[in-house]
Amino acid sequence: MQEKDVESIEIDLFLEAIYWRYGYDFRHYARASLRRRVRHLLTKHRYEHVSDLIAPLLYDEAFARSAIYDFSITVTEMFRDPDVYVAVRQRIAPYLKTYPFVKVWVAGCATGEEVYSLSILLQEEGLYNRATIFATDFNETALEKAGEGIYALKDMRQYTENYQRAGGTRSFADYYHAQYGSAIIDPVFKKNVTFANHNLVTDGVFGEMHLIFCRNVLIYFDKTLQNRVLKLLADSLVYGGFLCLGTKETLQFSDVQEQFEVVDSKAKIYKKRGT
Repeated sequence: MQEKDVESIEIDLFLEAIYWRYGYDFRHYARASLRRRVRHLLTKHRYEHVSDLIAPLLYDEAFARSAIYDFSITVTEMFRDPDVYVAVRQRIAPYLKTYPFVKVWVAGCATGEEVYSLSILLQEEGLYNRATIFATDFNETALEKAGEGIYALKDMRQYTENYQRAGGTRSFADYYHAQYGSAIIDPVFKKNVTFANHNLVTDGVFGEMHLIFCRNVLIYFDKTLQNRVLKLLADSLVYGGFLCLGTKETLQFSDVQEQFEVVDSKAKIYKKRGT
């Protein structure tokens, strides 16, 4: 029997406590990422051992909410990886235009920047009015921020550059209102968006989607959990529907690889095969 170091045992116990007390399952997250986040918690709360985190986790709900939030990755930006959005315009939008209505799922939407990027792209492609967008995350704090659609004005310079490189057809400033150092996304881009709590690790299939964005989420999971989530995403797509992963993610060697054909290998866009 292989011996585990003490910190690994403590991390296992900590993750079990989160799961059994609050229902969030981080047990199959990539181990290196878990260690980084647990050590961050130790520094933040000035504890010496991981086991010191377990009692406050079980008995202090405010502490638990903060810890779970720290385990959620909310790093994102509007039109991140602009080449991906160019590929969506060129390779996916023409197919979506053949449908009378379009269902889109942004899985792991974090604070919403990707959701509004897609809304703007669909508007420019003449698809927004027939689209229903479901934006989900398990992090309630991030979902609330996403629903507000308010971001730091200082970030708009980078977002504008991303938008232009993503094939934007207008002035990016047309899509938000600047006020008191903040940029407020035009409310029209919330009209067709439903924000909802959904946990990719523990929850089920999410309707019959024509397009799913699940970008930069799988990199934090181990192989077992990646396969579980990829099956969920595959089962949530209509035949002929599109799946967009992060640029460092792939379907290669996954259990669902044969269900998809590659549309754009660089942008990591896949199309679900027909029956």
